[in-house]
Amino acid sequence: MDVFFLILVNVVLPVFSLIGAGVFLHRKFRFDMNTLSKLNTYFLMPCVSFVNIYQNNVGGKTLLHILGFLVIQCSCLMMVTSVISKAAKFENGLSSTFKNSVVLNNSGNFGLPVSQLVFQHNPMGASIQIVVMIFQNLLTYTYGLLNSVSVDQSKLKAMKEFLKNPVIYAFLLGLILHIYQIKIPTFIWTPINNTSNAFLAVALITLGAQSAYIKISRFSLPLFLSLFGRLILSPTIALIIIFTLKLEGTTAQVLFIASSFPTSRNSALFALEYGNHPEYAAQVVLLSTLFSMITVTTVVYLSTILF
Repeated sequence: MDVFFLILVNVVLPVFSLIGAGVFLHRKFRFDMNTLSKLNTYFLMPCVSFVNIYQNNVGGKTLLHILGFLVIQCSCLMMVTSVISKAAKFENGLSSTFKNSVVLNNSGNFGLPVSQLVFQHNPMGASIQIVVMIFQNLLTYTYGLLNSVSVDQSKLKAMKEFLKNPVIYAFLLGLILHIYQIKIPTFIWTPINNTSNAFLAVALITLGAQSAYIKISRFSLPLFLSLFGRLILSPTIALIIIFTLKLEGTTAQVLFIASSFPTSRNSALFALEYGNHPEYAAQVVLLSTLFSMITVTTVVYLSTILF
């Protein structure tokens, strides 16, 4: 119980204090959300991705384990959500948003800061989370986007959106420089490293600002199923896969924790853009983020016991 309390105080509360700051500041000053989004996506996130991959080594065998786990887990979630949406008789727009709310998680401006705090004395943890984040980006702009748009437009648009994301290029550049052990001059490394250090605070404040004006009108069946699928079912499936693949140590811990992160804000953006029940999608993002204060703390605690 002492460990659980320490995780709550030292990992989860710092995350939500910054999210709360984002809510307060946005209500007081009305941030330009488009600017904040671009700052995170095109500047801070690529820098933190580059720094973590450049400094740390995720071996080839470990990388295969990570990708294998992610493919299996996401495939399971896709199948389960498809079955649930058919059993609940969701219409196409609602079904699309429901699937995205469970399969897509906030591995970037929620998951990466959490991993940085949990594994602050073990850089390998953040490196693995970077791989998870890139996989989720790929999944978002392929499966997630295909779920939200018509078949005639989706494939080309999904590829264009993915290729515009600089995180993948920062990851590849950091990987190449790491493999060939190319030293970066101090006058280049210092601003990149400083930018990487700024990511955690800005990302969480942005997440808080995005949640500042969302209202919960009613607790519907789709909302309950989304929260259950993302916060309970996903880590349960992940744990079964981890034991099946016999993953251990930091790799098992990171992947288990990553499976518990709340719904991706992109699922709400897609729902808004294509008219697929945007209010419901926004409610899932907000409530899954709030409830994750309990569920993520529990999963982090369990990861210290199990692995």
